[in-house]
Amino acid sequence: MPSMNSSDPTNVLRYRPRRLRRTETLRKMVRETTLSVNDLIYPMFVTEGEGQKVEIASMPDCYRYSLDLLLKEIQEVYNLGINAIALFPVVPEELKDETATESYNPDGLVQRTVKAIRQAVPEIIVMTDVALDPFTNHGHDGLIDDQGNILNDPTVEVLVKMSVSQAAAGANFVAPSDMMDGRVGAIRQALDAAGYIDVGILAYSAKYASAYYGPFRDALDSAPKFGDKKTYQMDPANAKEALKEVELDIAEGADMVMVKPALAYLDIIHQVRNATQLPVAAYNVSGEYAMIKAAARMGWIDEKKIILETLTSMKRAGADLILTYFAKEVALMLA
Repeated sequence: MPSMNSSDPTNVLRYRPRRLRRTETLRKMVRETTLSVNDLIYPMFVTEGEGQKVEIASMPDCYRYSLDLLLKEIQEVYNLGINAIALFPVVPEELKDETATESYNPDGLVQRTVKAIRQAVPEIIVMTDVALDPFTNHGHDGLIDDQGNILNDPTVEVLVKMSVSQAAAGANFVAPSDMMDGRVGAIRQALDAAGYIDVGILAYSAKYASAYYGPFRDALDSAPKFGDKKTYQMDPANAKEALKEVELDIAEGADMVMVKPALAYLDIIHQVRNATQLPVAAYNVSGEYAMIKAAARMGWIDEKKIILETLTSMKRAGADLILTYFAKEVALMLA
């Protein structure tokens, strides 16, 4: 039996990977993936009223802000080095209808908020959500017929109006999250025709029909009143379909593509990264956030270490940008 003595010249260990792990300084030098504040996009919720800062029960430490307090929070976020926010509205029930007409109201909550942000913190990148579910009284991302079917092309017509109104208010990027066919091309054509050639499109290209969205729907009170979203959001079992959706969105004019959710779809992020040279975003969604917060509050995990490890895994998989409710906490940690 050969000797296991390392001094035996016939059994020299030439390769010892642990040499590069010996000290923290050395580990930093050879680190393959680095998480930076520049990678972060902060999703934020705006509501009507004044002086409102209401914690979301299923998303501890996340709040719905009225515009006056939202502007103060955005200034603080920008001072921490976070370059972009994603804006989501809490729409009053009386303004919701079957055709989401409030979504393209030039004086609507989103449009007023974007204009105010542009005045107060002009340097920050504002990304606006393009989907009808916050504005419909049935909670779906599209218009419906008498049988409850989601109508694709009529929905796209409303999404186009919504996108142009957000661009007119000053949005830097519109982010269609509805998963209707052809909406990226229609939005790009309409933005260009209206003169908003510099407004980008962050396409939710591979958005899955996921159970991880529950807390977000609590935040916006936008859960569907009937059925589910499986006829337009993707089957969680599918990977090749994600690449097809990404390819179509790129061909239609997307400037960035996104995978949502992130944590259970790291393989999809990796495949999308290998399929395109465009920036790839991942959405660290509300359910992922809520699980970490809940486990941390029970004392079962080290919250800060888990947050950094989780977001680093998304970057390692290939995400260039991460939408995360942890953005402010991470910026403080990295600082």
